[in-house]
Amino acid sequence: QVQLVESGGGLVQAGGSLRLSCVASGRTFSTYNLGWFRQTPGKEREFVAAITKASGVSDMYADSVKGRFRISRDNAKNMVFLQMTSLKPEDTDVYYCAADHNVFRLHSRPDEYDYWGPGTQVTVSS
Repeated sequence: QVQLVESGGGLVQAGGSLRLSCVASGRTFSTYNLGWFRQTPGKEREFVAAITKASGVSDMYADSVKGRFRISRDNAKNMVFLQMTSLKPEDTDVYYCAADHNVFRLHSRPDEYDYWGPGTQVTVSS
């Protein structure tokens, strides 16, 4: 089992940057693909980015964040990161990291992920 906890959220002006972190417990962290999602209350959880279990092998992004966000991981530290640049007000959401034990390909649906963190709030002011 994997427990995930996000950090790094906050308030930033449009055009600014934030780096989200997610630390995981458990010695099997490196066997999972990892993803970032975001959600506004009352709306469905939205895919943001995903990365394979071995850092640098493959990653995937939602069209809305491509070129602005970058996902990375450090398996030695049991951490995954989301570097967010050129932030827009529409990026305001609660951001969640998630772990997926099915590593044959990257997934973008929330129901394909097994473990979730509690989320961290990102607010982008205009």
